[in-house]
Amino acid sequence: MSGIPHDGISDAMPSGAWGTLPAAVELYHLRPDGGIGLADREGVRELGPEREFLRFIDDGQFAHYLVGDAATSPERPSNATVKLGVVEPRSAFTPHAHGGEHFVLSLGHAACGLYDADRDLVTEVPLAPGMLIRIPEMMPHSFANRGTDPLTILAANTGYGIDHEDYAITAGEAERRAAGDTRMAGQVAVAAATTDYRALAAALRDIERHQQDRGIATTTVRERLAARLRRVATALEVRR
Repeated sequence: MSGIPHDGISDAMPSGAWGTLPAAVELYHLRPDGGIGLADREGVRELGPEREFLRFIDDGQFAHYLVGDAATSPERPSNATVKLGVVEPRSAFTPHAHGGEHFVLSLGHAACGLYDADRDLVTEVPLAPGMLIRIPEMMPHSFANRGTDPLTILAANTGYGIDHEDYAITAGEAERRAAGDTRMAGQVAVAAATTDYRALAAALRDIERHQQDRGIATTTVRERLAARLRRVATALEVRR
């Protein structure tokens, strides 16, 4: 559904933005409540799971591609994929590893669980709005939303869309490959081809146990206060 000025949808965009866009230009407003508004010459609409979103690794998580698409791969390259992701409140992705390096910009209070091979332990990195984390190729990790609102993230992966078999290798998939089951639709990533899948599966299981034992970390009182103030600031900056 497209919006027109003062219809309640277009109010989600900064003042004057809706009517000034050249043809083919898109303007996204990533709001602190987890909502995403999209404006173009045709109007303003709200992006959400019911439209223009794809399943993102797990049920209840969603993605909207900005560069590339779900079928991006070395055989069908776009060099990188960039997508908006929506992470459900108080939820975490199944631990996994990507065939390419991965960048995630958090627009809310999140956490990234990572397996540190040098120290043989799982470490958790808390993320505040505006923090971007780079994760090397084939590093076991999981991304969580510590807040009680949907979390918007901006995720970029080198060379792989979510339909590719090496986009997100889970513990179960790593164990299958370690057992010698190589039934895959296409070629594997260079990094994945040289991977010790038994070690990868063990590291991913460690992250799973860490999640089960400790659960998803909560936001602090200061973070919750900051989130409220951020909403107030957004309300002041956007025409109502």
